[in-house]
Amino acid sequence: MGPRIGPVGEEPQMPGKDAKAMMVAEDTPGGKASPNPQDLRRSMFYSIKFFVLCHSLLQLAQLMISGYLKSSISTVEKRFGLSSQTSGLLAAFNEVGNTALIVFVSYFGSRVHRPRLIGYGAVLVALAGLLMSLPHFISEPYRYDHTSSVDMPQDFEASLCQPTTSVPAPTPDPSNSSCSSYTEAQHLTVVGIMFAAQTLLGVGAVPIQPFGISYIDDFAHNSNSPLYVGILFAVTMMGPGMAYGLGGLMLRLYVDIDRMPEGGISLTSKDPRWVGAWWLGFLISAGAVALAAVPYFFFPREMPREKHELRFRRRVLEATASSVSKGEDSPPESLAESQEKQDSLTQIAPDLTVIQFIKVFPRVLLRTLRHPIFLLVVLSQVCMSSMVAGMATFLPKFLERQFSVTASYANLLIGCLTIPSAIVGIVVGGVLVKRLHLGPVRCAILCLLGALFCLLLSLPLFFMGCSTHQIAGISHPPGHLPGPELFTACTEPCFCPLDDFNPVCDPRAHVEYLTPCQAGCTGRALQEALDKSQVFYTNCSCVVGGGPVLAGSCESSCSHLVLPFMLLVSLGASLASLTHTPSFMLILRGVKKEDKTLAVGIQFMLLRVLAWMPSPVIHGSAIDTTCVHWAQSCGRRAVCRYYDHDLFRNRFVGLQVFFKTGSLACFALILAILRQQDKDEGTQVTVPTSGLQQQLLTSGPEKKPEESRV
Repeated sequence: MGPRIGPVGEEPQMPGKDAKAMMVAEDTPGGKASPNPQDLRRSMFYSIKFFVLCHSLLQLAQLMISGYLKSSISTVEKRFGLSSQTSGLLAAFNEVGNTALIVFVSYFGSRVHRPRLIGYGAVLVALAGLLMSLPHFISEPYRYDHTSSVDMPQDFEASLCQPTTSVPAPTPDPSNSSCSSYTEAQHLTVVGIMFAAQTLLGVGAVPIQPFGISYIDDFAHNSNSPLYVGILFAVTMMGPGMAYGLGGLMLRLYVDIDRMPEGGISLTSKDPRWVGAWWLGFLISAGAVALAAVPYFFFPREMPREKHELRFRRRVLEATASSVSKGEDSPPESLAESQEKQDSLTQIAPDLTVIQFIKVFPRVLLRTLRHPIFLLVVLSQVCMSSMVAGMATFLPKFLERQFSVTASYANLLIGCLTIPSAIVGIVVGGVLVKRLHLGPVRCAILCLLGALFCLLLSLPLFFMGCSTHQIAGISHPPGHLPGPELFTACTEPCFCPLDDFNPVCDPRAHVEYLTPCQAGCTGRALQEALDKSQVFYTNCSCVVGGGPVLAGSCESSCSHLVLPFMLLVSLGASLASLTHTPSFMLILRGVKKEDKTLAVGIQFMLLRVLAWMPSPVIHGSAIDTTCVHWAQSCGRRAVCRYYDHDLFRNRFVGLQVFFKTGSLACFALILAILRQQDKDEGTQVTVPTSGLQQQLLTSGPEKKPEESRV
């Protein structure tokens, strides 16, 4: 009778080689028993190294599809008429499905076929990517000018100043109305599909990371497991950068590249009405996730544990043997004892039923939250994560508006500067903790310094920008009243549609008009060049000298500040990421050993609930308050066309400073508590000491904090 297959850690005794081979024979890809270990060794699906490779690629693709929406958030707003608050809620909605199910991962961890469940989750993620691109195919082609729905080239003529007598009065036609009930129902359907796709994306991502890491830890050699997990995170961290890079490439293409109108389009990517092919990136990312999911249906439920330590790891482990004890004062325990304890910890959740697990979880949550160090570290990470979530979601839009850069260029800047800087910060933080053998006090000091310098680098950002240029009928020079009545005299003979948007710029006065009609222009000219063509509007009655005016928005006068701004943001991201590893070590060393697994789970759950879900909505709501001109769609407020740049910058950067200040305050309190604990421990240790130990304590009190820790 073959051995029973059960959860990890329930093997009755140390089985022999043949027993181990029989144990995994039931889960071979072909369904045939292969009791010979030599056959198993030749199968790549029984290699933990191949699993690490597959899981690295899967998490890379999964984070790429999760981060792609953030790279195209402003484009989605323009395409479907969404406010920043709605788009922020959309970006955060994938955390809803994730948070609702992530708690049960610790319960089902060893009861299920983990590789197969990872594959099912990846399939859901791929379906969510396809669902996100569906609104493009069920919507009508994008019309960047609402004045003509018949022929695109007529848009230029319709935007000109035409005498009111030559333009027939519009007659309401319910069948052709752009505000029909069908149009509104289609808009609600499109938005509902995107929210459903984001929810499905969060649900599919639930089993991928937790089950993958636990599977690697269970079947890798004890000495190789940290290396494999490090490789996994190193590859995974490139996902957001690739998402922004993919967004930069896709947004250069026109949104309707699959159904271009006859004669093409006359827009360029610098035109404020330009909408890139946002949907194409979701298709590419979904295909990558689907391909990465295939191998998981061939991995066994359990595989033979890796027997050999990697050769280049031995020297490192021998040199840093003291750091393997995870910062505990007790001598390093043997690998067999540590594995036995780990297996006993994993049995806490499987020994409970679902009802018992739900009943026990609130008590464990309250007990963990009563720990002051854990609570303060989580609060500091909540502040940092809120800052990162808001920055990742709306930084591309901020760069577009503040510095007049294209959406693709803004994404390339973030993907090439900010994301790599954050990766370097995480790696440097981990290296400092390992090489310097930092104890809790020094970890808190490192976190405090990183948060402090990150905050200081944010202060110059308040002054790196310029005010909104004058917009006719919206903004006004000092001493004049706002409103379109300033331009009624010159536009009186013209029939200008109220919902038209075809901006033009008077380069001499640096004044922007919503349409050539509002500038009083009656003619249009096209200047051909070798690399591009430039459209001019002439005979403009509202412009001094009659024009000409250039098609498109006025360029920002501080476009040259975009690179210094991004360098400061990237350096600040690196310093903020420096606190990631030391703050995580404070949690691992600050809670009871039996609570470590659940403490980490509670930490990530609180980060989702308190940071990643509300932060994009908070930032989006703050951005909406800086809007000075909204586009109207069927009587409702749609996308914002113009912002008060000074107010936008102050509130966006102000929120960043607010969260960084909160994180700095939490780290300062953590350092104060740890130092107080060291003093209390020092007074307790002096009682049982004798002779030489007492002299050492009294002669070197400044060394006590280090000796009481690692």
